[in-house]
Amino acid sequence: MTDDVRNIVLGVVAAGISAALGWLARTYLWRRRLRRKQAFFGLPPNSESLLVVNREAGRDGSVHRFDVFALLELAALIKDCGAKAQIVWHDTAQQGFGERTEFCVGGPGSNRRMAAHLQSMLPGVKVNLEAEPGPDQVSFQIGSERYRMEPGSSEYVLLARLTAGQDSRPVFLFCGQRAITNQAAGRYLARHHVKLARKHGNGSFCLLLKVINSQAYGPDVVELVADVTRAAQAPAPAARTSHRAAS
Repeated sequence: MTDDVRNIVLGVVAAGISAALGWLARTYLWRRRLRRKQAFFGLPPNSESLLVVNREAGRDGSVHRFDVFALLELAALIKDCGAKAQIVWHDTAQQGFGERTEFCVGGPGSNRRMAAHLQSMLPGVKVNLEAEPGPDQVSFQIGSERYRMEPGSSEYVLLARLTAGQDSRPVFLFCGQRAITNQAAGRYLARHHVKLARKHGNGSFCLLLKVINSQAYGPDVVELVADVTRAAQAPAPAARTSHRAAS
């Protein structure tokens, strides 16, 4: 074997080894990211999860189209984790939480399951469900702060990850003032779950998001207002401050 041939063979072997090591490194990193994602969502391979959804007002058996879009965002996350999803109506999901990961979509006025979760796990959150139109309709009171909606301009939504214990599966809440804000929260979770996992680990949190100018930008422009976990988990005091949502 001449020196030139030997160098060619050694170059091919070195290239093959480098490619194999690169593939192994990428595979390791991909699997590590997947394990972290599965841990954050409580979705090990082949596990089951619940998508709990409300019914569109006045239309029995129908789901608002923006809530459908939110379900699609969440279904993609579940599929990426190698898990399975079951869609159930809010008034038929009569079971506890912690055994299966749950994604609950919709405000407490149309989603009984959401109302129960807020009452038991986020007692510091109150939603004005009075039917009479006015500036405080569907406003959020979190602790002593009140957040009012300006339809199509600035609207609020709560995104929460809650657990009942270390070994229990999480419940994710998407509680918005309008259906389009539920989709915005689902999209925010899909885009920022890595950052949220780094900051909060696999513990509980409750974030207040503001959807800006949805009439022009849909669910895409979302601003993080505050981490309201402490206030949301504490019993709610009397309201003192009002916020006009501003674009």
